[in-house]
Parts: sequence; structure tokens; C-alpha cells
Amino acid sequence: MGSYDRGVTVYLVGAGPGDPGLLTRRGAELLGRADVVVHDRLSAPELLDLAPPEAERIDVGKAPNHHRMTQAEINELLVQQGRAGRTVVRLKGGDPFVFARGSEEAHALAAAAVPYEVVPGITSALAAPASAGIPVTQRFSSTSFTVVTGHEDPASGEGSVDWEAVARVGGTLVILMGVGRWPAIARRLLAGGLAPETPTAAVRWGTRPDQQTTRATLATLGDHELEAPSVIVVGDVAAERLDWFERRPLAGRRVVVTRARAQASHLAGRLRELGADVVEAPAIAVGPPADGGAALAAAVARVGEFDWLVLTSTNGVAATFDLVPDVRALAGVGVAAVGPGTVEALAARRVVADLVPERFVAEGLLAAFPGPPPGGGRVLLAQAAAARPVLAEGLAAAGWAVEAVEAYRTVAVAPDEVTLDRVAGADAVTFTSSSTVDHLLAAMGDRPLPPVVASIGPVTSATARDHGLEVAVEAAAHTVDGLVDALVAHLADPGGTARG
Repeated sequence: MGSYDRGVTVYLVGAGPGDPGLLTRRGAELLGRADVVVHDRLSAPELLDLAPPEAERIDVGKAPNHHRMTQAEINELLVQQGRAGRTVVRLKGGDPFVFARGSEEAHALAAAAVPYEVVPGITSALAAPASAGIPVTQRFSSTSFTVVTGHEDPASGEGSVDWEAVARVGGTLVILMGVGRWPAIARRLLAGGLAPETPTAAVRWGTRPDQQTTRATLATLGDHELEAPSVIVVGDVAAERLDWFERRPLAGRRVVVTRARAQASHLAGRLRELGADVVEAPAIAVGPPADGGAALAAAVARVGEFDWLVLTSTNGVAATFDLVPDVRALAGVGVAAVGPGTVEALAARRVVADLVPERFVAEGLLAAFPGPPPGGGRVLLAQAAAARPVLAEGLAAAGWAVEAVEAYRTVAVAPDEVTLDRVAGADAVTFTSSSTVDHLLAAMGDRPLPPVVASIGPVTSATARDHGLEVAVEAAAHTVDGLVDALVAHLADPGGTARG
């Protein structure tokens, strides 16, 4: 296939069936170092976030009767980018070699002596039925399955598949891209001897939050409104209803996450596990303080002079401990953390917090904080530029000498218009800080917010109410997990205000 003297430049990567969590580890690693991502419309949009921000993203997606690029143009694009020596990830839905025209792209690259690698993906032929609770095989009943494309080369006319013969094979029949030709396919399967009452199901957007399953029989599936992309399953197994996927508590719900992108993964991941369609609309980004971190660096260099180091967020931990060359510099210094997220961030730096309040807010930390020793004591408070003055003022009033320094600052991020439209159409929006409230509302303009506003705690709720919002959900435990639990409880019982 050509020389490897200059290494592989093009990777044909299977993106899986739609759920971003089903991407392989190899695929994620390649996306993380891509210079160019050439993707189709079946790729989960979240997967593109795995590529470096500066990577070029080229959409070559195909929809029925609409192609942004022809296959020949896609082949040429891959060859050009590969010859330029860039790391190219061709992200294809499902598996590159299962009815995805990956072989055509590989042939073009081989003919041009462009080194390539094929990274398999999970095919929708297996994943979509599984997520709909349909096992493609079952012991004693369906001991084989056949995968067939319903969308052949247009030059083949009615197609080359002998559907009558396929009907006689037995077992389970899985048809990809068959919606457009389904009436004709069904007629030929019936002509091949399959019974009209044979259980049949169509799974649209399998593994995605908007998955829809239509169950019928071979004779009646065509009476339903079918849409692409759907996987059609024909056989006794299609009557199975092991539908764990659509029974998850947030299935069918669209939830907005407004945290900074670097911090959103845990919240977004928990919501997706519970079935939500997550809209990542980061309203803020975290950046260095106005002085570039000079004040923080000077204070950390003298950290041994303080009695306490107080940290109020994971961002504060990261900014502070990036400046600590050796945690032994903290010998004799107490470390206070405002909540479990900060505690976990400290633990990742091999530091155990000496003080964590029962209430994860500044007021809770003040209530738990000890008084200064005889003769006074000193506190280094590393916080956000726009932090409330409650903690600094409260500690000073208690007799501590407080040196409050900016560890980081949050800046507004304006989501794109498509994202803002998705926010407006969501069922719920989550806010994890006052700044996410302020900046998302500014970005939304005249667009409506989702009907359910969920807040991580009383400070964030107060900001939301100051903007005239009705807060339907407030986490009792002011953590990401507490917020998720409260939101699930509310959406399960929307009659009252939920508290986790």
C-alpha cells in the first residue's frame, strides 16, 4: 500500500453508532492529536471536541439526496491532506468497513501511496438493536444474523441483493440504510417465504438520546412513518423488549450544561449515563488573573509564612499548585477546602484537606473556621477574581490577617447560534455558578430559557432570581452529583420544587 517512510498520515476511524462513549480508546487518542478531522453527519458532535482546538474540522456529511462532497471529492481531499504531512482523522459513523465506503477511501490512499491505518468502530448493526433491547442472536431460537445494506450503488438499479434468498437464510436479518427502499424490500422478503407476522423493528438514531424504536411486523412496519438513519431488524428477536436504554430516568430529556468546557465532563457524563441529550453550552471560560498570576506566584513563594491556605474551587487548586514545586512547602500550613470538588482536586495533588465544612459555601467554611492563635494568624485565600467578599471579610472580622489573591478569572463565552437555539429548545438548564447564570443570559438575548432552571446551591440560585428566573431545582448537597440527583427527582416529579 505504499511506503511507510514518513509514517501514517491518514486514519480511517470508526466513530461508532452515535453515543460518543462508544468511541474506541485508539480513536480518541488519534483525535487528540489530529491536525484535520474529516467527518460525516453520523458522527456524534461531541467527538469533535476531542480534537485540539486549532485542528481543522471539515464536514463532508451526506444526507439522503444531499451531499456536501461526492465520494470522489472526499477521496481526493484525504489524499491532498495526507500528502501535506498533516495528521488526518477521517471520522466515519459506525465501522469504516461496514457499509461506510471506507474501502473506497483506502483504495484511493493506497493508489496515491499515502500511508493510512484503519481503526475499527462499533457498527450500528449491533449497537442499535442492543440499545433498543433487541439481541440479534438468542440461544436455541436465533443462532445466526445476516447484515445487509438496503442502499446499494445507484447504478445497480433495483439492486443486486437477492432478498428472496436472504429470506430463506433464517436467523435474524439486520438491514442498514433500508428506509428508502423498505416497501420493495418487505415485498421481496415476503415473497421469499417470511411470514407476514414476523416481528420487525426499526431503530432510528440508535444509542443516541433521541433514539426511537418502532415495533411492528414485516407486513405492517411500512404503515409507520420511518425516517433515516434507521436500523431495521427482522426476526423473532425483534419482539424482545429488553429496552433498558429508553427506561433511563432522563431518557428523552434535553439538558443544558453551562460549565466551562474543561470542567463540564463529569456533569455531562452523569447526565448522559441517565439518558439525557446533553447540550454543552459553556457560558464561561477560565483564564489567568489580570496580572498574569504575579500576585499568586509571590504569595505561594511565601506559603510557609501562613497558618492556613484556603481554596474555594478546583480552578483555584490548579492555579495554586501549579506554582508549588514540592508539597513539603506546606509543612505546618493548614489547608481548607470549601467542598468535595476542591477536596478531590487537592487529593489529585497528594494533599489532604485539613478542614471541609458541612455546608459547601463560603458561609459554611466561615462557621467551621477556627479562631486565630494568640498574637494573630495569617490566611492565604486563593480565589476567583470576581469572588464574593464574604469569606475574606468574614475571616478578617474573626481576627485573621487575610491575603486574598486572584488565582484565576472567568470570562464570558458566547456559544454559537446553533447551540443557543438548542438551549432554547431544551427541557432544563443547569447552573453551577453565578457567572454561568450571568453570561448565559447575556448570550441568549431574546431567546427563552428552558422551563426548568436547576442550580447547584443558594448563591447561584440567588443570582438566578436576581435575573427574574424561577429556580425549580436546587441541590441540597452543593456538588455536581447533588445537582444531578435533584434534577432527576424533579423531572420524575415535576409538581414541586426539588432539592437533592
